[in-house]
Amino acid sequence: MNYWASDNRASNRFNLRGRDVVPVSDVELVCCPPPACCDMRGYLSFSILYLLGKKPMYGSELAGQIARRKFERPNPGTIYPALRDLQGRGLIRLEGRGPKKVYRLTREGRAGLREAARYFVQAYADVVDDVRAGRL
Repeated sequence: MNYWASDNRASNRFNLRGRDVVPVSDVELVCCPPPACCDMRGYLSFSILYLLGKKPMYGSELAGQIARRKFERPNPGTIYPALRDLQGRGLIRLEGRGPKKVYRLTREGRAGLREAARYFVQAYADVVDDVRAGRL
């Protein structure tokens, strides 16, 4: 997993367990607001975009994957409004007919996912470092 420097300072490189990996000189890391695509308080939008970035999925499949990560399955009254919101903002699209419809990222959704992932890494990379180092 790539993440920012362990001291969480602005850096011009991604860092993988202490080794420089990829220059990111075009990214401002000092401070940024949460990305417009995702409400980072609950992480549901980010989780949906992240999972759809891996492969297209059904709504129930997304709920199952989120449950694996959070140990709690989002109920239909939570996940489907979030999916409709992301679809309404042009970040995902729905394909198929009948009861099984597949959600996919759009080009805008992929760009939003990249922006959200950068924010997430900037905000929480030091937590990952602390856990891996046994400080938490």
